Amino acid sequence: MTTFTVIGTGSMGTAITGVLQRGGAAVTTIAHSDFGTKPVDGDMVVLALPYPALAEVVSAYGSQLAGRIVVDITNPLDFSTFDALVVPSDSSAAAELQQQLPEAKVLKAFNTNFAATLASGHVGDQPTTVLIAGDDAQAKQTLAQAVAAGGLRAVDAGSLKRARELEAVGFLQLTLAAGERIGWTGGFALEH
Repeated sequence: MTTFTVIGTGSMGTAITGVLQRGGAAVTTIAHSDFGTKPVDGDMVVLALPYPALAEVVSAYGSQLAGRIVVDITNPLDFSTFDALVVPSDSSAAAELQQQLPEAKVLKAFNTNFAATLASGHVGDQPTTVLIAGDDAQAKQTLAQAVAAGGLRAVDAGSLKRARELEAVGFLQLTLAAGERIGWTGGFALEH
């Protein structure tokens, strides 16, 4: 069975850990305060951190991430204005991370979900759906199986190039919630 390390113990890290544990997965966590002192031991590593922390993760854990599946959940927003993504228009946070970790299998997932919808398992009357993008089909399938075992739906959103669109959806959803147009317990849902 695939083992997981979730780096980040905030609301998203806690919610993702809960989903994985509900599905029976073995999960270890690393808090931001433990960076560099606690090793990564999971086959799959979920980076449940804000976008600016990715550079610190690469610095502290880059060599340990080689050969592992690395899941980027970030939305690279300009948090000072909440009005733009801070990556080039032809790229994504996940693509940048893949360049920095060439020996890892980077996936984009969970960035279009709020912590509350991961924890509750639904968005309105629809089951929570985790969209997964990446270039490694087996890595995507492994994550999809863990998500499904945890009671959520998983949809393959395509190659890592689709991370840009997932980040745009995440950006839109965050700005709607911050502007109080939708609740933090809601968001976008997919009918199956």
